[in-house]
Amino acid sequence: MTKRIALSVLALVTALLVLAVVPLGISMTDRESDSFRGQTAATARTIAAAAEEHLSDNRPDSDAAEQISSAAARGECAQVFDAHGAEVLSTPCRAVLPPGALIRVLATGRQQSVQRAGRLTLVVPVGDTLPASGALAFSRSTDGLNERLITIWAWLGLCGSGALGASVLVAVRLARWVGRPLADLDGAAGRLGEGDLEARATVPQGPPEVRRLAATFNAMAARTENLVHGHRAVIADVSHQLRTPLTALRLRLDLLSADAEGDTAQELAGAQHEVARLSRLVDGLLAVARAENSVPRPSPVAVEEVVADRLGAWQPVAEERGVRLAARGSSGLTALLAAGDLEQVLDNLLANALEALADGGLVTIETDGDPEHRGVLLSVVDNGPGMDEAARERAFRRFDTGRPSGTGLGLAIVHRLITANGGRVALEPTPGGGLTARLHLPAGPAAARGSRRERRAPRPAPAGRRREAPRV
Repeated sequence: MTKRIALSVLALVTALLVLAVVPLGISMTDRESDSFRGQTAATARTIAAAAEEHLSDNRPDSDAAEQISSAAARGECAQVFDAHGAEVLSTPCRAVLPPGALIRVLATGRQQSVQRAGRLTLVVPVGDTLPASGALAFSRSTDGLNERLITIWAWLGLCGSGALGASVLVAVRLARWVGRPLADLDGAAGRLGEGDLEARATVPQGPPEVRRLAATFNAMAARTENLVHGHRAVIADVSHQLRTPLTALRLRLDLLSADAEGDTAQELAGAQHEVARLSRLVDGLLAVARAENSVPRPSPVAVEEVVADRLGAWQPVAEERGVRLAARGSSGLTALLAAGDLEQVLDNLLANALEALADGGLVTIETDGDPEHRGVLLSVVDNGPGMDEAARERAFRRFDTGRPSGTGLGLAIVHRLITANGGRVALEPTPGGGLTARLHLPAGPAAARGSRRERRAPRPAPAGRRREAPRV
């Protein structure tokens, strides 16, 4: 922004200088040229008047000769011709006359002029009669005129350059005065967007509007920090208050079911199932709340390593259900995501796929570049029963599930985590049957694509996620 402001001011000043200096220079050039022509014509008329006394009145040519000598001393060329075109008086140098100029002047009595080869030549009639009693060819060098014109343009250029230099200094100072506070404000907004809730803008100088904007931003950032901390505190309290009684209730039901028989044992088993479902629901709600109230701080994530890690963690569950897990695609891809978000997304998608597949099913994770969106394309493909179009459209809504044992929160968490990191997620039918979840992830910096994160040991998936039911 600083550069744009400086260039804009500089362009405006340059345009104003051009509009002011160029017309002034042209005007001064025309004035000097007219003055030079006027002086040359006046000198020529003076010599012609002296020559008229000799040619018309038959007086001695002493006055005309004196004028010719003075012209020669000044480096000027002059030639006096009589009515027949014969040369009467002349300086050592001769004026170069255009063809036929002398005859036209003698016949018409009108002055002729030509400027070439660095000299201005005038052919003026001698006397007021027609035909003229004679003619004078007078030539004068334009070197003095050219030097004055060069001096004029040099001074104008120097003044313009000085004004332009001063405008550059003013433009740069103005641009910095306006741009630096905005840059500080932009940096603070970026840090706040990346999750630094303590980010504040420091704008001690700058336009009053920018300082007021910085104060408003700081107030907004403070309120945002208080709200996020408040939400996190509520989540922690709810997590503790709900999980503790659920755990106690599950232990009591386990103790009761140990000695129960018949219908009582069946009822206690149903109660245990509902308590487990309630625990999964609470875990899902807390996961959604954390996802919605967290501000992601993206960092480069090695997609290939995360995929291998999650496949290793879910392999025992897949073998237990007779489902094969596979991965294919490009290697060395790096996505820009918050730490742990891709792992949680893959856990939910794999849990849904494993729950939907029967013995002999296949789940494939495909990775590839996404040149159209300048990102990374990650697809979780299964060959299960799939979902119809209506189910796919509402799949990311909370609690929207077709299974009595499901919570309907897994895909809501996936959608929230991906969109919060600047990506997109979509569900599509798999050719030949099944469901494909396509994740468009923002790509990490080029320097980070060759890096490799330390692989973690495979860990089993949480029980609640492992039993996550598919949406149908």
